[in-house]
Amino acid sequence: MAEIDYSVIVPVYNSSETLEELFTRIQKCFNSLCKSFEIIFVDDGSRDDSWKLISEIKKQFPEQVKAIRFVRNFGQHNAIFCGISHANGKFFITIDDDLQHPPEEIPKLIEKYKETSSDLVYGYFKKKHHSFLQNFGSKLIKKSAKVMYDSKGEGSSFRLITNQLGKQLLEHSQNFVFIDELLLWYTGDISFVKVEHEKRKSGNSGYSKIKLLKLSINLMLYYTAIPLKLMIYGGFFAAFFSFFLGIYFILKKIFYNVPHGYTSIIVTILFSTGIIIFSLGIIGEYLIRIYMVQNKKPPYAIKQKLL
Repeated sequence: MAEIDYSVIVPVYNSSETLEELFTRIQKCFNSLCKSFEIIFVDDGSRDDSWKLISEIKKQFPEQVKAIRFVRNFGQHNAIFCGISHANGKFFITIDDDLQHPPEEIPKLIEKYKETSSDLVYGYFKKKHHSFLQNFGSKLIKKSAKVMYDSKGEGSSFRLITNQLGKQLLEHSQNFVFIDELLLWYTGDISFVKVEHEKRKSGNSGYSKIKLLKLSINLMLYYTAIPLKLMIYGGFFAAFFSFFLGIYFILKKIFYNVPHGYTSIIVTILFSTGIIIFSLGIIGEYLIRIYMVQNKKPPYAIKQKLL
């Protein structure tokens, strides 16, 4: 088998209207660079004709295309994780399926790697043509990464990864995978290059409001201890507040002989009970995640492969 220079990994979700153009533009890009390549399409449970179109592209270009189909939707990061496990290139390039990342910008990632020899090169955007909610969620995640991992906070799903770094990710087997967190865990040798970001040509983003919320919650519970720290600080604040509130009522009783009714007792009980129940809920969520990891539940399930 001939050695491949680049493996382009494309997570696909309901993108039948852009796949043919995406393939043509990627192919044209690498032909102009005179580099060998493969494209790995991972259909993440699409409900349109995406798999049909991927199969047709595979028939036309069997040597350059790999096609994998999930049994249902597992998420973009799990699809990329699957693509990496099937990639054979010296370098992996991840790109979205909606043409908002122009394939013509791929040479910028490659040139930046040649300049820096970094393990990871991110393409970042001066202006992103997403909805306000998506942009806000993206900024929030980047800010979190900047605080937790001392990163520059300019990451995106348009990236170049060395083969060695990419294969290291495969050591993880938990059912929720967040690629950027794993990359930041394994390397600090990261470069950034500014690239264009275009408006979505058709359809809607696969990240609905509910999916963005679920992603944020899973990210916090799987990869951070923020909720547990909130419990610690919240418990400390509640105990501190309750202690001085208790002193206040005691002093009021001693010096003013004020009869106390049920109101203060009920308020105190409800306040403390609410904190306890909330804390138990957070612990329960962590226990669920620990159970899922211990169960070794895979991050995805494959329905069909065309390799």
